[in-house]
Amino acid sequence: MNVAAYARASSLAQDVDLSISAQINALRRYALDKGMIIVEEYIEEAESGRSADRPAFLRMISDAKQVPKPFEEILVWKLNRFARNREDSIVYK
Repeated sequence: MNVAAYARASSLAQDVDLSISAQINALRRYALDKGMIIVEEYIEEAESGRSADRPAFLRMISDAKQVPKPFEEILVWKLNRFARNREDSIVYK
């Protein structure tokens, strides 16, 4: 299954557990364990999850709407990396 990986850190000083590299490494391991292929990685640095107005996020959503679909699922380390705003989270899921 082709999937996308999305990683976001809200500040450049985010702690080690939430760093972009830690998130991506965890997502790569998960995908490998589940037999998934990450075809695209969307990286958001120093962007708040309170708004969906994030460049990589919007590009990912646009890509997800393409026909044919470039990926079937989006992997995130934790749901709060996807969106902090409940309404955005519901709309984009």
